[in-house]
Amino acid sequence: MSFFIFLSVVQALVAALLVGVILIQKSEGGGLGVGGSPSGFMSARGAADFLTRATTVLATLFVALSIILAALAVRTTSGREIDASLARTAPAAPVDPLAPVQSAPTAAPVPAAAGPSVPATQPKTAPAKSTDPLAGAAKQ
Repeated sequence: MSFFIFLSVVQALVAALLVGVILIQKSEGGGLGVGGSPSGFMSARGAADFLTRATTVLATLFVALSIILAALAVRTTSGREIDASLARTAPAAPVDPLAPVQSAPTAAPVPAAAGPSVPATQPKTAPAKSTDPLAGAAKQ
């Protein structure tokens, strides 16, 4: 893993150098380019050749490092399983927020002739609580 981090740092340095070399070059419009005066440390022709070669070398190095880093990233993550612990489950049916709240269905009283083990009266059940925050506001 430390090799991957080392290559990532080298990749960032190469990218910064590549941007710098490209910005130094003299452009057709004369943007950020260095003037081609012969009194500089290189002649105009020598500077152009050096900067062109430096750009080519840095661009090639950047692409090669990108391919190597991509291959290393795939190799280190290919053996892992997908963690489904945070997977969301879809609700069984869409809930209409404007539908009236329905209470739990109550069983009809069973006649006494059905059997001795059935009580004559059913226990009262509390109505189902709504999880809809607007249900209480609609009653007010």
